[in-house]
Amino acid sequence: MIAALLGLGGAAATLPGTLELSMLSAAGALPAREPGPPVRTLKRLAVVVPAHDEEAGIADCVRSLRTCDSPGFPVEILVVADNCRDQTAGAARAAGATVLERHDTERRGKGWALEYAFDTLFERFPDLDAVLVVDADTEVDSNFLKASAAWFAAGADAVQARYLVKNADASDRTALMNLAFMAFCVLRPRGRSRLGLSVGILGNGFGLSRRSLEMVPYSARSVVEDLEHHLNLVRAGFKVEFMDETCVRADFPVGEPGADTQRARWEGGRMRMLREHAPPLVREVLAGRPELIEPLLELLLLPLGTHVALLGGTLAVPFVPTQLYAATSLGVVAAHVAIGMKVGGAGATEMKALARVPRYLLWKAKVLPRVLQAASRQQEWVRTARSTEVTPT
Repeated sequence: MIAALLGLGGAAATLPGTLELSMLSAAGALPAREPGPPVRTLKRLAVVVPAHDEEAGIADCVRSLRTCDSPGFPVEILVVADNCRDQTAGAARAAGATVLERHDTERRGKGWALEYAFDTLFERFPDLDAVLVVDADTEVDSNFLKASAAWFAAGADAVQARYLVKNADASDRTALMNLAFMAFCVLRPRGRSRLGLSVGILGNGFGLSRRSLEMVPYSARSVVEDLEHHLNLVRAGFKVEFMDETCVRADFPVGEPGADTQRARWEGGRMRMLREHAPPLVREVLAGRPELIEPLLELLLLPLGTHVALLGGTLAVPFVPTQLYAATSLGVVAAHVAIGMKVGGAGATEMKALARVPRYLLWKAKVLPRVLQAASRQQEWVRTARSTEVTPT
């Protein structure tokens, strides 16, 4: 009896994720969608780069944006130096960006910085059609601006580019992170796109139209403000389109302390969102809003390492029905990773990193207490040290 209860508990915790992975893996294996013909003429775009103590890398990010292929109309590049204690603002100006310096010790965070930037831009440029958001440690593909313009001209209200790891070959950890991003930030959005669903916002390389921001102001405040704003968009009837033809790549922590901090903040923030938003989403689905089913499933899908660990535990429980379910679900995960590697363009670095997956799962287990702690409270915007850097004090 106890074995049956344990097995059924493991199955219940993982079933939404298994269904989500099955659906998106199958759809994501299909060819990518392309933007339709233009239905409107664009006059101006802007790129917002929120930056907190990013002196070391902000100039490279600005140069990457400035050297993009031109979409044929003006593009403003705006860096928000938010509560910085270094020379982020000066480095961004020297690289050719317009800079807003924001100092507000009470309202700190990426969400506040973006809201400030959006309000400033739309007031300064009445002809601004849309804004793109790129993190300060990011390098963009040369077609990033042209691809964004094509999707907005085709009628998109919001867009999201591929998002991968720039320094994937720096360590086994960053290679595994890139592998995970191929699933999370390429395959899954591609699958949602093929199914006609909103693909989500991944925090880097996304864009919002003027219309969507007027209807749904950017008021997200959590550490996973991208997920929060996406839920607000879907509730308002908007859809995010996937720009599979272009990519943004960001640096990720090489050292363990930086990776621990980043993972705890991200996954803790997602758990907080799950606790706060899943119950109302369930109520809205039951009240007749089927378009919210997939965002609910996405919210219920645990981080892949946690999902696999729970399936492994369920497989170990001596109850045959749930053992069969767990074995099948682990096969779904394997297929999901394999398809993600294919559509994400995995190379030798990612293939070699597969051997480190057990060690990676152990690291995830070690970080779990910090994740749970982070889920219990609102998180400040803290820059993650990406290698051996020392954060200013």
